[in-house]
Amino acid sequence: MTSATQQEASPSHAELLYQAQLRKERLFRAHVGVSWVILLLILIFLFSGQKIQIGQLEYQTIQLDSEFILKNLIFIAGGLGQTLLISILSISVAVTLALLAALGRLSNFPPIYAISAFYVSLIRGTPLYLQIFFFFLALPQLGINLSGVVAGVTALGLNYGAYMSETFRAGLSSVGKGQREAALALGMTSSQTMRRIVLPQALRFAIPPMGNDFISMTKDSALVSATGFVHELMWRAVKVGRAQFNNLEALIIAAMFYWALTLILTYFQSKLETRLAKGDR
Repeated sequence: MTSATQQEASPSHAELLYQAQLRKERLFRAHVGVSWVILLLILIFLFSGQKIQIGQLEYQTIQLDSEFILKNLIFIAGGLGQTLLISILSISVAVTLALLAALGRLSNFPPIYAISAFYVSLIRGTPLYLQIFFFFLALPQLGINLSGVVAGVTALGLNYGAYMSETFRAGLSSVGKGQREAALALGMTSSQTMRRIVLPQALRFAIPPMGNDFISMTKDSALVSATGFVHELMWRAVKVGRAQFNNLEALIIAAMFYWALTLILTYFQSKLETRLAKGDR
């Protein structure tokens, strides 16, 4: 075998470094996984109701009512559909408002800019909890009656739309001026340039942060339960917890469902970010 053939058969220095980096990343993920399992076992033990004897000292871990948990698990889980429905509708409203607000804040027409800036300032300057009650309790004085779901979706959509508008504005601003000029030189109108050149690139920039906002919105949807007419996860947990004086168990069940939803959504978000990152290379 010639020296040239041997060089082709043996891996290059760059390949060896890449393989070493992959092994290091796999080892790191394995250690993180083991740490998570240990922490989860510790958490389970703390709520196991076991007694710990250390010398003359005796400690009692938290005792949960397993009968209550098994009896009401399905009832509380029944709120998952309502929670996801509120989150999906709210993020749809938020994305639409965020895009409009971002375009308005990039506009050179003073009234449009003023309306967008005023909307963002007003919504970001008041609590989400207040906004939910405003749409549910204050509007009926004006003859506008909204259901709990509509009031919650409206408040969540307006609130997250104001915060997400900054993400969209940054995405729109990230598209180089040269690309806009090139599109106009090719004969595209301003609307065609925005629709075919600017928006696709801006949305790609905004999608990962939108995933974070959707995860946060899924948890903030619990605030809608305060209206008393939206039977989502939090409402169901509080209802059975108060009725049977098992608030600890009921809230732990709700927390586990929210945590599971967050983990699932985070997993899909990471997959989406990885796929978008591949397109940049």
